[in-house]
Amino acid sequence: MKPPIPLLVALLTCVLLTGRARAEKPWFDRVMTGMEVGPTGAQFGNSEPHDLRFAARFDGQEIVRRAAAAHSEYLVMWVRDGDYAYYESKLLPKAPGLGQRDPLREAVAEARKHRLPVIAYCVVQQGGHFLKAHPEWEMRGADGKPLGRFCFNSGYLEAMQQLLAEQLAYGIAGFHIDMLDQGFGPPYGCWCDTCRDRFQREYGQPMPSGPTWDKDWERMLEFRYRSSEQFEKSLAAHVRSLDRQATVDFNYHGNPPFSFEVGQRPVQHAGNGDFITGETGVWGFSALTVGLNAAFYRAAAPQQRVQVAMQRGVRMYHDQTTRPLNDIRWELLTLLAHGAFVTMVDKTGLDGTLDPVAYERTGAAFADAQAARAQFGHTPVADVGIYFSSRSRDWLGREKPADWFLSFLGAHKTLVYEHIPWGVVLDENVTLEALRRFPVLLLPNVGIVSEREAALFRQYVEGGGNMILTGYPGCFDSMGGPAAANPLGPLIGGKFVRKLESLDNWMRVDAGETFGGSQFAPELRRDWPFLVKGPAAAWNAETATPWGKLMKPHRTIRQQQGKEGVEWPMSADAPVGPAVLRNRIGAGEVLTFAGSPDYATASDHHIVEARRLLASAVHLLHPSPRVKITAPANVEAIVTDDSTSRTLRIHLLGYNAPPQTLPVRERPYVLPALMENAPIFRATLEFRDRPHGATTLRSTTTLKQDGRCIDVTVSDVHEVVVVRY
Repeated sequence: MKPPIPLLVALLTCVLLTGRARAEKPWFDRVMTGMEVGPTGAQFGNSEPHDLRFAARFDGQEIVRRAAAAHSEYLVMWVRDGDYAYYESKLLPKAPGLGQRDPLREAVAEARKHRLPVIAYCVVQQGGHFLKAHPEWEMRGADGKPLGRFCFNSGYLEAMQQLLAEQLAYGIAGFHIDMLDQGFGPPYGCWCDTCRDRFQREYGQPMPSGPTWDKDWERMLEFRYRSSEQFEKSLAAHVRSLDRQATVDFNYHGNPPFSFEVGQRPVQHAGNGDFITGETGVWGFSALTVGLNAAFYRAAAPQQRVQVAMQRGVRMYHDQTTRPLNDIRWELLTLLAHGAFVTMVDKTGLDGTLDPVAYERTGAAFADAQAARAQFGHTPVADVGIYFSSRSRDWLGREKPADWFLSFLGAHKTLVYEHIPWGVVLDENVTLEALRRFPVLLLPNVGIVSEREAALFRQYVEGGGNMILTGYPGCFDSMGGPAAANPLGPLIGGKFVRKLESLDNWMRVDAGETFGGSQFAPELRRDWPFLVKGPAAAWNAETATPWGKLMKPHRTIRQQQGKEGVEWPMSADAPVGPAVLRNRIGAGEVLTFAGSPDYATASDHHIVEARRLLASAVHLLHPSPRVKITAPANVEAIVTDDSTSRTLRIHLLGYNAPPQTLPVRERPYVLPALMENAPIFRATLEFRDRPHGATTLRSTTTLKQDGRCIDVTVSDVHEVVVVRY
């Protein structure tokens, strides 16, 4: 019996629609810029439930219209925070000022007219009315006291699944789920009955009551990491079981300045959604790490796209201020140049009103970026890979991770200031193939190195790769204690003598001194000690060639007696060993700094000589890069390659904040000023192979080519020099 005609039509339509859905890229693969809009007034939890002013004008229809007019290509709409739902929920109270209105329904209906994907912003970890109503899901300290946060191993998971199902029924395109942390300070865990029982079953012993930094604490860290991971994966699987097309992304906290306390490792918690999402902002992450965040996310989940959230506010998300246009453009274009797609966060007024100036400036910045769409998203070119060791982060940084981060951050700062193209390499997903993408690999104070890592490094160097080591490379075992044998010893070509207890260490190069016949760091003055603040060790050269002198600092009598602090640098005393060791292994070389020019560069006592010394090491090991960039230190350079069209793109981004006055408190810790004016700067690009031609994105830029050199004078925040080869 033949099926009736209407059924055949329906089946054919279903097949066509299914094929179209499969052929069309997911929304996050098509976009470059979007907006996130949410209310202000309940962000800290436990707000007044009878305040009818709150969110009274939080209008989904108006939000979509304003976002679309500002050239937004998607909208992340707040639908749940720690206190309220901004839709009709069966589980949560609705924001008091909404009355019968449903902002999520309004937004989805209006967004269809604009073909704008709507993503639901759903808060996970915020202690407000919902947590107060469900104390059985609350994290507990080792003493049994409540901690004001949800436990990921409790029945809260099922409640979250129900909330996501409610929101998904509105026809949204996906979810942004925030925040998947376990706190940002002690007591570093949950000791509720559920967690205690689960830990006992898994390990056959009780949970440790706090950081013991031994095998028991290692089990606790693994337990915490898995708890976060399983919570994320369970939520993502639940959404996909309801709608295979709906996307899920989680706010990521695996990058500096976050450490073990948040319950996330860089790689383990990066790829559990459809793409990786993090955030930036000068007020919280510094101007310099805007690009670092995007590169770190990409390294953590190389198979995924990267989304980074920035905000229109001056100092934090809810401060109700609006930045100057050039300040916004600089951050937006920096993120795009690093390959991310970008979400601009806007927080409404208390009653839900929208700031028209914020949308005007966002629209202008988005339009500028979209006009240059073809310039973004190409393959990064990097001369140096900065290695990040999560094991060292946890077991050396411990409860003072900022001290360990300084070496990694200083390595990045050096390469940006010296315009050396760089990338990030992570210990969790490192492979030989990944290492070989970089002519130079820089290990900033990677004190813990596994046998597997050491074997990869040796293969990399023997095959022609080059390494730079700083701090205490390989000097510690997996628990952060002194290593019985250094796995990097054969690469270093020297014998570890002792760790210097000081940080105010010095280096000196004597007159006429060369480095295995090479002139090394010629810009440094000879016979002049200069401060290289940071971890340092005395080494004896064996197969390696030594260079320069590492010098310990003087200590006054009172300092020796413990009656006076050592936080301020003292002058140089006697040498304790060489400053650098140079060792050849197979076709490659290893340079080991006895001190930490990277740490020094990020420290409060940074001097130019320390940075230049580290840059000289890169130039010694990789003397003929594909492109050598000379520009002012406030200009960041990002190089990408489109091999299909044989086109290199050199993005130049000028940061131009004016000087600040004294801060109101915590002097001398000064936040940077807002960037009002576009910079004017000159850059020179010297290519290893003569380019076939070059153009620029901006008509205001002047370009002059002379053989293998290109000079440009830029009068804007951002320029792209497009070079054909």
